[in-house]
Amino acid sequence: MALTDLPLHSHGRNLVVDLSHEHGLALLSLPPLGGLRLQTRARRAVEEAVLSLAGPRATGAEGPPQSQPLLGPFVSRLAPVHPGQVGEEETADLRYVVSGPRGYLRVLVGMVRANRPWLLVPGLSKALAAALATGAVATVNSTIWNLAESLSTPRLVIATVGSVALMIGWLIVDAQLWHRSTEVSPEARQRARLYNASTVVTVGLGVLVCYGGLIIINLVWALFILNGQVFASTTRTPLHAAEYWTLSWFVASVATVGGALGSGLESDEAIRAAAYSKREQERRHMLQDDDGD
Repeated sequence: MALTDLPLHSHGRNLVVDLSHEHGLALLSLPPLGGLRLQTRARRAVEEAVLSLAGPRATGAEGPPQSQPLLGPFVSRLAPVHPGQVGEEETADLRYVVSGPRGYLRVLVGMVRANRPWLLVPGLSKALAAALATGAVATVNSTIWNLAESLSTPRLVIATVGSVALMIGWLIVDAQLWHRSTEVSPEARQRARLYNASTVVTVGLGVLVCYGGLIIINLVWALFILNGQVFASTTRTPLHAAEYWTLSWFVASVATVGGALGSGLESDEAIRAAAYSKREQERRHMLQDDDGD
């Protein structure tokens, strides 16, 4: 029984499990199991795959032994899983795949979980240092005080979206995380879309974690360093909880832009190591080598 956290593909579908009753082998791909309760789902899938390998087999009049639907409970729990096509020259004699929008979403969530996006921020030390330094300076800047007080909530939201999008785009472009397939087949384009979607979601979640952390750090820093009388004399607004929050929110957007610029000091290898799991890095190196050949 072999397990992998890499997405596998067969005949244009995302493969969940391959079974070879003749050789007593099974291969389970974890991303199609999704990102929630992964250990429970994987354990049940392994149990049912082993039961299928060890269970009785019905033999047809022609061709290889025909499988009984021994993975029925597995399919019903993880719909839309269904039996997939198996080639005549393949080792497997039973295959389950996922298809459709729900299957695509389940694989995407599984891939993002395997990349552990919450570890992106600690892996980008230079970008984080630049963001923290930018936030510390911006918090005590009177021009930033006035700007924060003059911005409405919709404009603060636009600043958030713009800074986060800039950070995501900069990391992907600067570290060349975007996958471009040299193949022109529909299956290759579908795989490229899946890989790129997982990259955008992984980096996006990591940047959002960074943004939330910057808001908290800037708020603590503002509570410690700001003087209410100086702030009120500059902005003509008393320094209350709402002002602390608005300033910390706006400074987080400014600091995120500074972090994007600081990420340019990171090596491409450091960004890839922060954005992807080790197995995902190996897979992408293999894809690049295949495209180069």
